[in-house]
Order: sequence, then C-alpha cells, then structure tokens
Amino acid sequence: QVQLVESGGGLVQAGDSLRLSCATSQRTFSNYAMAWFRQAPGKEREFVAAIRWSGGSTYYGDSVKGRFTISRDNAKNTLDLQMNSLKPEDTAVYYCAAEPLTNYRGSFWSSHEYRYWGQGTQVTVSS
Repeated sequence: QVQLVESGGGLVQAGDSLRLSCATSQRTFSNYAMAWFRQAPGKEREFVAAIRWSGGSTYYGDSVKGRFTISRDNAKNTLDLQMNSLKPEDTAVYYCAAEPLTNYRGSFWSSHEYRYWGQGTQVTVSS
C-alpha cells in the first residue's frame, strides 16, 4: 500500500505563490508515475500536472500552464508543485496521485490512471 501525504496548502491572495509537497514512504518512488489533480466544490477532479519517473518530462493542464511547476526528488521520495501567480479560480483541494509504472498506460491527464491518492490539501485564493 502506497501512502501519500500532501502539505503546503493555505489561504493566500491573488498573485501570491504557494508550494505544495507530497511525501511518500514508498522506497521505490522512482518506479511510480506521479501527478497533481485538484477538485473545486461542485466540479469534477481536474488534471493539474504530471511528471515522468525520471523527472525529464512534465505535463500541465491548460489552466495552469506557465504558472505552475511540478518537480520530483526520487532520492527524498517527494513530489512538489510550485504555484505562482495564483488566481481565485485556483481555489480547490489539491491531490497527489501515483501509479506503479508496471500498470501505467500513459494517460497522465486522467484521474482513472492513478490508483493511489493522498488525502488532499486545501488551497484558497482570495481576490
């Protein structure tokens, strides 16, 4: 069982920055595809960003492209999301997700791709 624990959420003003982190105790962290999703009240879970196991390729949702940066440290077993120029529409619960590479089909944008999820961290951006 893979445990994912997000941290770093909070209440900020529009234009501010936040850095989210996802920690896992999984020793073979580098063998997992990782991603961030978010879900606002009354809306479906939305793809935010994904990163390949080597950290060489990153992918972003259109609404965050150019503002958010995903990164991973396989030595520390952590996944981060640097969020800059935050907007009120970024308000949501942010989730870290993971899928073993042995099962990974490459649909990084789909929440159905990922088996393991964290409990989420709330990000609220005021105008």
